[in-house]
Amino acid sequence: MRWLFLVVGAAVLAVVAAVVIVLPQSSGEPVASVSPPAKPKPTTTEPTPQVSEVTDRCGTFETKTRASYAVTGYWITPKSNRCTWRSQLEEIHSVGGNTIIRIGYGLQFRTVSDEGQILAKDGTVDSLYKPCEEDGLSCSEAALRDLKEANPGNRIGRTYVYRTDESFGKDLFRCPGMERSIEVGNRIYYRLVTQADGSDDATCDFSRKATSYDMILVAGSDKDSLTELLDLADQFGMQVFPALPLAPRDSKTPIRAETRHLGTLTTLTRRILQDYGARFDNRDSLGGVYQPFEVQMAATLATNPTLEVYADQHTIVEQELHKPILISPYLDARKRVAFGQTPKQVAEAFKALAKTGVGIIAPQDSRGTGKVGLFWPDERDSEVDERLRPVVGESTYETAYHGSTRDYYREMAAAREEMIQAGYQVQLWANVEAFEPSGKEPCAPQGTRGKTDKKRLDQAVAMAGRYVQKIVSYMWSDFMTCGQPSLEKEITADWQRPIAVDAIRRARDVQDGLEVRGYNLKDGTVTVEWSGGTKDLVVSAVGWLDEDPLEELPEGMSTAWVPFDWSQVPAGEWVKIGVKLPSGQAATEPLHVRIVT
Repeated sequence: MRWLFLVVGAAVLAVVAAVVIVLPQSSGEPVASVSPPAKPKPTTTEPTPQVSEVTDRCGTFETKTRASYAVTGYWITPKSNRCTWRSQLEEIHSVGGNTIIRIGYGLQFRTVSDEGQILAKDGTVDSLYKPCEEDGLSCSEAALRDLKEANPGNRIGRTYVYRTDESFGKDLFRCPGMERSIEVGNRIYYRLVTQADGSDDATCDFSRKATSYDMILVAGSDKDSLTELLDLADQFGMQVFPALPLAPRDSKTPIRAETRHLGTLTTLTRRILQDYGARFDNRDSLGGVYQPFEVQMAATLATNPTLEVYADQHTIVEQELHKPILISPYLDARKRVAFGQTPKQVAEAFKALAKTGVGIIAPQDSRGTGKVGLFWPDERDSEVDERLRPVVGESTYETAYHGSTRDYYREMAAAREEMIQAGYQVQLWANVEAFEPSGKEPCAPQGTRGKTDKKRLDQAVAMAGRYVQKIVSYMWSDFMTCGQPSLEKEITADWQRPIAVDAIRRARDVQDGLEVRGYNLKDGTVTVEWSGGTKDLVVSAVGWLDEDPLEELPEGMSTAWVPFDWSQVPAGEWVKIGVKLPSGQAATEPLHVRIVT
């Protein structure tokens, strides 16, 4: 990925002085703007594939990219069959993916029976933790015994559990005399005894004062899934973002984290990251960590107690791992719900999130859930896509939504620039949802969400791509692989189709012209359609193409320039800008822009 927080050179500033073709604000009034200067090209820290193919117990797999699509990162879920992971990484890499974001697990507060057995939420003995025994005692009873041997007044005040398919090293433990691992079959249980306030006593003296301690019992694996993922990522030249422990949810308001458990969550997070730091310090394939607790981007987000959890965990990441934290909050633009937010309100939420220390904010575009629509300003009075009707009913975009995807990402991009100026080093990614609110054949094991198509995914890329540094998607399985043909197969067959994401008016020397940004523009023809007619401009014949522009653009994006006399277009008129290739493939989503003079 491109890490882009660089200073613009003065020489570049002198070159750029053109008027941008802009989308209007929500009022629909034209707004004049100056095209942004080009920014220095960043260096990349992405690993490269080690070999062209890999052979192991799962078979032989290619590490070549066959279809370089605009989406370059995907979420994946834990799998018990490691060969499934192997196949997924090959599939993702083959369509241009270089980033894996892993769904994780949550810390849970639990009660304990009189016999010392950890109980499930329904009050029965939890079968996952029942096998954990020491000296004929349950692990909970054994921990209490050891504490009382140190000081008869010691006790266990609260018990927590955390399940994972990872395996940890000795750096998970602060006090090995009281904390330990217990192997039972293919499970390794890790017993942590901690201070309730989240601090770690460096003396490990449990005898000095009678105290109430928290116990965290981690149900791990004898094989470390993260090591296996990082090894695979090394092979394919990819980066992995494993999930941080998910905070316990507020029982009354589940969309918020319960801050009374923050101390214990802090301890578990610190211990895991200390272990990561010791084992994976020099692994380029460890791109960072993923904060899995989702929040809605709203103007009131700054007062949400979940951000206290964010700030606390993110501080630990900075201290222990020195890698970026990625979060993926969601948008809701619906007008008919009380919690729907305007683009300006979402921009305020972006600032609040950046202040917690997060390094990458990848907002869900929320088109898959139907909470935001993909439409241009001159399409406000159009009927919504029929696939959105299960969520917003039969209505126009103007009636259903406060704004379009493009409006929201534009405002967040402006908020990001403001935060960078204030010293916060944060990136804006787009998480385009690769599914529909419902479908004849649901793709996910639970719920009604169904398959989308590449045309709609291209549209989402076109709407957000102008404003972000990277495009990722939730998620690979099962949304990219379900249906016939699957979305993966559609991309493989159609990845060379151009996608235009932006067009600005830009002069070259004394010649008026048009600059288009997008994917697969090589050998393309730019098509301009307005009330006065249509004009096709072959880039290689009349313009120029920069396939590696010195700008803050996502991977694979290029810039084309063609001459065009804008005086022939009436001021304020909406113009459609498309791109087509000699093969006949044309951008499925033309840009809707207008010149403001």
